[in-house]
Amino acid sequence: MLLRLPNPAARLAVLALSVTLAATLSFFSIRSARAAYQAGLGTRAGYEAATRLEPGNPENWYLLARYWQYTLDEPDPRRAIDNFRHALSLNPRSTDAWLDLGTVFESEGDFAAARNAYIQARNVYPASAAVAWRYGNFLLRQGDTKQAFAEIRRAVYADPKRSAEAFSRCWRVDPDVQDVLASVIPPDRAPYLDVIRELAATDQLAATLTVWQRLVSIHPHMSPADVIFFTEFLLQKGHFADAQRVWQDALLLSDVVTGDAPGSVLWDGGFESNVRGGGFAWTFPAATRGVQASLDSRQRHSGKQSLRLFFDGKRNTNYDGVCTNAEVRPETTYRFSAWVRTQSLTSDEGVRFRFSWFPDPGPSGSTDSQDFRGTQPWTRMEMPWSSGEDVHHLRVCVLRSASHGFDTRIQGTAWIDDVSLVQVGNSRP
Repeated sequence: MLLRLPNPAARLAVLALSVTLAATLSFFSIRSARAAYQAGLGTRAGYEAATRLEPGNPENWYLLARYWQYTLDEPDPRRAIDNFRHALSLNPRSTDAWLDLGTVFESEGDFAAARNAYIQARNVYPASAAVAWRYGNFLLRQGDTKQAFAEIRRAVYADPKRSAEAFSRCWRVDPDVQDVLASVIPPDRAPYLDVIRELAATDQLAATLTVWQRLVSIHPHMSPADVIFFTEFLLQKGHFADAQRVWQDALLLSDVVTGDAPGSVLWDGGFESNVRGGGFAWTFPAATRGVQASLDSRQRHSGKQSLRLFFDGKRNTNYDGVCTNAEVRPETTYRFSAWVRTQSLTSDEGVRFRFSWFPDPGPSGSTDSQDFRGTQPWTRMEMPWSSGEDVHHLRVCVLRSASHGFDTRIQGTAWIDDVSLVQVGNSRP
């Protein structure tokens, strides 16, 4: 629609108004851009210039206050407080300004003013995990444990990723693991596992087991894959029975099915679970030149799939192996069995199994099975094995050692399935 003006004077007035409006908008836009540029310099002079250019902008006063609060060259808490207050007079709903004001007051020893600033921040944004976290930590430093735990609980329930750090801080104040868990940590799988991971990193063995027992009592749904890190930690500490118990607890809380042979101490001998990476699950080494390790659903002795090792024939491969752990009894006889299939597997050094054990105290030991070469249908192999004194930990690997003969390059495929280790008697009845 066209605006038709009745005379030249009206048209001139509209033109003058348009020019004035354009000039005004340009002025404020240029001033705002200059203020943003000055603030972006991150210097005292820049922040002060920004406040002069836009004195009604609370963000500029907030940035200037943080400069006085955190600068190493010329810190001035009083100026920081004055500028935070000026920013809050322009925008009293700035949680960041209230929180930083509380920090400054605390550093100056004015704890009543600091508490009031934190409360103001909570009143402005009561659902904020960050506000509850900072207020809760302030209360911890003030020795108000009950209220501190309540605020930290609010923070963790809003943001469960804070669970490990929250537990660590509260545990320093209250040494009762059960009390801290009940007071602060959400009763769920992920927060508890984060706490266990933090405790394991600091070598707190007894506390990790306490947290685990409480987690199991909650009956969360989980997988053995969730506790690989914890099981590995327990194995490294020599707590083989605890490692096995944690693994079995996780298995009972999962829907993982393996179809292992009755009585076998090797877990997932049929490679059915798709859980891998450590603990009592099979581990696959990093990519090795000349060999590919994978699970094959087209060739299997039973179940859904088998382990497949393919060698490309280009090198004398020294393959570290696909391995798993087992808890065994000392001075006990076992029967090891596995089904193996090979297809055109060349060289004078084929695929074999290796047992390695780690008595404590005493030196470790190992023994190898026969190797498999050529072309063979699914064939069951068996061998006896007896654990020694103080042997609780056995490691079983499928591997190929480098050849030292004339026929060194290995080519072909091997499949492994239904691996088991079953107790048959004691070495010393």
